Amino acid sequence: MIAALILAGGQGTRLGGADKAFVTLDGIPLISHLLTRLTPQVHRIAISANGDAARFAEFGLPVLPDLHQGKGPLAGVAAGLAWAADIGAAALLTVPVDTPFIPHNLAERLSPAPSVGCYQGRQHHLAALWPVDCLPMLERFLEPEGKYKVRDFLKLIHARQVSFNAPYDPFMNINTPDDLAAASWAEHS
Repeated sequence: MIAALILAGGQGTRLGGADKAFVTLDGIPLISHLLTRLTPQVHRIAISANGDAARFAEFGLPVLPDLHQGKGPLAGVAAGLAWAADIGAAALLTVPVDTPFIPHNLAERLSPAPSVGCYQGRQHHLAALWPVDCLPMLERFLEPEGKYKVRDFLKLIHARQVSFNAPYDPFMNINTPDDLAAASWAEHS
């Protein structure tokens, strides 16, 4: 079984501090765009987010706070892996909340774990499929003080790079107002 985790813990600083999950693209929140694409691909979905979990109540999904505060997106991945293990999943698909154009076959293409999505030679570290049994290794990776780079952990677990072809980057992140404008154009092209 594959579970999915939407990583919604970013600060949205380049979008004026907006909660990216609720930034709208053509009138629809980014999280809703993502759920439309993710739901048919996986068995269960959770959201990784700190702060008031009630803001996601309308989606009826578990909201997981970071297990390791201050250690970046890998803290969310660790929380997701622990949740996935509890529900009996073998792998966890992670996607950032600001990537509304993920491929409709992302989980299938990334299987088996560990793997990570790439577009035109660029690795998108958090569009990844993680084996649930890598959680103890991730816990050890996060123990010491230092920098916690997702790409370093992907390398440690020997994640395969899987290339995706599309007319535009299917892993496009919406970080700025210009990115949002470009995403609106891409959605209609």
